[in-house]
Amino acid sequence: MKIPVRGTAALVTAALIVTMTLIWLPAYRIFFAISVGMGIVVAVALYLWHRLRPVREEDVHNKRPLGLH
Repeated sequence: MKIPVRGTAALVTAALIVTMTLIWLPAYRIFFAISVGMGIVVAVALYLWHRLRPVREEDVHNKRPLGLH
């Protein structure tokens, strides 16, 4: 199935499909809630990791991996 839309229309279409699926299939609600919860936990963990341990310039060993100048 391919929907020929792009940009904002594609985002609205995807949100509508997810919303209709959440209403139509009750088991999907549990899967969606678990997925969103896991996504939030991973996002917070990555945010804290990079906030507490930022990447410094001296941590990057190969600054020009392709040898371009």
